[in-house]
Amino acid sequence: MDIQKELNKTQGFKNLALLASQVVEGYISGMHQSPFHGFSAEFAEHKVYNPGESTRHIDWKLYAKTDKFYTKRYDEETNLRCHLIIDNSASMHYPSLSRQEPGSLNKIGYAALAAASIMNLLKKQRDAVGLSLYSNTYEYYAPEKGSDRHHAMLLDQLNKLVLTKASQQPTDTYKYLHEIAQNIKRRSLVILFTDMFQPTVDQAELFKAVRHLKYNKHDVVLFHTYDSKTEVSLNFEDRPIRFVDVETSEHVNIFADQVKDSYESAVQQYFEQIRLLCGQYRIKYVPVDIQQDFQVVLTTFLLERQLFK
Repeated sequence: MDIQKELNKTQGFKNLALLASQVVEGYISGMHQSPFHGFSAEFAEHKVYNPGESTRHIDWKLYAKTDKFYTKRYDEETNLRCHLIIDNSASMHYPSLSRQEPGSLNKIGYAALAAASIMNLLKKQRDAVGLSLYSNTYEYYAPEKGSDRHHAMLLDQLNKLVLTKASQQPTDTYKYLHEIAQNIKRRSLVILFTDMFQPTVDQAELFKAVRHLKYNKHDVVLFHTYDSKTEVSLNFEDRPIRFVDVETSEHVNIFADQVKDSYESAVQQYFEQIRLLCGQYRIKYVPVDIQQDFQVVLTTFLLERQLFK
């Protein structure tokens, strides 16, 4: 699957729903002896077939692949409510569409396609999904619903994200996490895609924000989205380079090699700081490298869905 062919720099993803479906089906087909037999393209979930039960709902295609009997179990009720949150700040639009390498996504494109893929799984399970987007404002909110029309509306919003001109103003992640937490009224699985870049890191406010997300007994997953090539490893040519803060426009001219070690150490310390903070409040912290595929995102989601009680 060539994602770049599906990503038009003026129209976004040509068919985000289809692309998300391809991501999910490719992931499922590669799972082999996975515990997640419940996720397929046609029904709510599988359960192991017990001798004496009706053979009417046996999944013969799955039997051919696994040599085991499973039956399709249809569930008319919504099993889970999931709220997706995406940081749409300027730093999430790095690298810009014009500078992306062939076959690659920037952070916002990766987050949009990952969220659409999670929505695909939620739709298969007849679960309800909602969406919040924020940058320097709380840009969009949709409550958790499960209808086809609702899914189509959210997919349209995700596609628009890729084309949105990034705000050049600083984003107060902590403030909008508080507002989003107030909007999620019923207990949900809350999934946040963000690079956690802030002009200043206010430890006290960060503590308050993540604690608020756990309000009402929500289960929370933080996908810490980053580009390992140039945001974690400072791999640039040995010449003077201007580094520009995309949110504040502040800049500095330096030789990357002169600060490489100290920069990479500081980044790792920051990642560890966030990981420990999330652990303290029982938030699932998952670093997500946009240079990798979507396996870690989908595996984490499936595990958290199974654990959601």
